[in-house]
Amino acid sequence: MTDWLLSLVPQYGLWLLAATTFLSCLALPVPSSMMMLAAGGFAASGDLGLVSTIAAALFGAVIGDQAGFAAGRAGGPGLLSRLGRKPSRAKALDRARAILDRRGDVAIFLTRWLFSPVGPWANFAAGAGGLRWLRFTLWSIAGEAVWVALYIGMGHAFAGNLEAAGDLLSSGLGLVGGLAAMLGLGLWLKASLRDHAH
Repeated sequence: MTDWLLSLVPQYGLWLLAATTFLSCLALPVPSSMMMLAAGGFAASGDLGLVSTIAAALFGAVIGDQAGFAAGRAGGPGLLSRLGRKPSRAKALDRARAILDRRGDVAIFLTRWLFSPVGPWANFAAGAGGLRWLRFTLWSIAGEAVWVALYIGMGHAFAGNLEAAGDLLSSGLGLVGGLAAMLGLGLWLKASLRDHAH
């Protein structure tokens, strides 16, 4: 499917890119990151405009986040329980709820790009959990801007070798995620030791 979608980029370009990022934000299995890398490559070669490519991907992602949030708000906790019937989905939803409970705004930002597999589930959970729409939207746009800029920018920079760009991004995001987890664990240990000393 990925090769077929990539072959459509020169023909349908921006519309296809917006549709792909939209669908990925609704937890549908589409290769949105690869599409953005490819679109960045097409922008580097002059087949697509860089600014319009970024705008299309960002538009699709933000609208997808809004649709997921609205579905969560409309369906409430009942929707989350229906979505969580499948064990893999239940795990992702539980993780999204735990992240939202701990860090709300920052969680929305980070699940757009650093912990992106949890992002669509965070959209549903934020809507069902009653997170204010304006807070959700502002943090969603900020996070999606990072996601889009990273992938299209890497596709633009590595236009001749998208596989290398994908590998570099995966490694870099894995490193950032690992460092964030270490920092979080260190802060938790420090707080635990302080509480234990008192």
